[in-house]
Amino acid sequence: MPNGTGPKVVVIGGGTGTFTLLTALKHHFKDITAIVNMTDDGGSTGILRDELGVLPPGDVRQCLVALSESDQVMRDLFTYRYTTGTFKGHSFGNLFLTTLEKVTGSFAEAVEAASGILAIQGKVVPVTTDNARLILETADGRTIYGEDRIGEGPADDALFSKGKSHKLYLNTPAKLNPAAATALAEADLIVIAPGKLYSSIIPLFLIDGMKQALIKATGKKVYVCNLMTRPTQTAGFTVEDFAAEIERYIGEPVLDYVIYNTEQPSETLLSRYAVEGEQPVLFSPEAMAKQHYQAVGEPLIADQIYQRKPGDTLLKRTLIRHDSEKVAGIIKKIAGRS
Repeated sequence: MPNGTGPKVVVIGGGTGTFTLLTALKHHFKDITAIVNMTDDGGSTGILRDELGVLPPGDVRQCLVALSESDQVMRDLFTYRYTTGTFKGHSFGNLFLTTLEKVTGSFAEAVEAASGILAIQGKVVPVTTDNARLILETADGRTIYGEDRIGEGPADDALFSKGKSHKLYLNTPAKLNPAAATALAEADLIVIAPGKLYSSIIPLFLIDGMKQALIKATGKKVYVCNLMTRPTQTAGFTVEDFAAEIERYIGEPVLDYVIYNTEQPSETLLSRYAVEGEQPVLFSPEAMAKQHYQAVGEPLIADQIYQRKPGDTLLKRTLIRHDSEKVAGIIKKIAGRS
């Protein structure tokens, strides 16, 4: 643990869950590294990947903004989405990172340059700089190509059936970014953020070297479980089901702590939730007590619903979110334990 900076914290994930968690954690920890999923191919990111042949900027851009210490205007600039014209639905930050990649010839250099511009606290590290796409072979024999189709399929199409086998893999081998490997090896605390299980979190473990790095890492390993299930991915999943899938893909029971919500969302929140068929993630105190990890359950639902901005025409839904400050407080307590 470096003198004067506190524990080294690594956050693994991608998407909104990682953004909200990082936004809170930066108020409690000075040394944070975000290791970011790189299989995203939906919305603005997907269009830029397809049309310009670049690596996906969207999740990286969100993490950069979350850790930014620059003024509000700069952060608003990177999250701004065009509402009309050729760039309708695109984020300025996505376009900026894409242009930086073209100028520098390297996505890693583009992220480093953007990190300086946004004056981020910590580091944002792509899990890989290889260009890979996610593929799913379902239990009923279908092949689904691309993270967006896997993560945002029709609500009545259960791509992942509980208790039935499926195969999730990448279309080409992708090696773990050495910077990510170093961060994991040196971390005092490794946090797996909430997010779409099979399309935002599991893909990180498909990167060559990632599972091995997590297994060898000596830092405490914490998983923050989702608040809601998704009908296409995790229908009927309990907290222990989410944690079990994380460890199944890693290959060993590595989790030390699992943080989960014990609060039932209000009827107002549930009625306003944008995707039909999604339900609160349930838990069994008896089952949680039998796990090898320490289960930490508390009321964790934020008081307000996040509302989609008018320019987000390429995004699909409004979200019930974690109270990120409460989650960060629990993580801080875990970090302080010997």
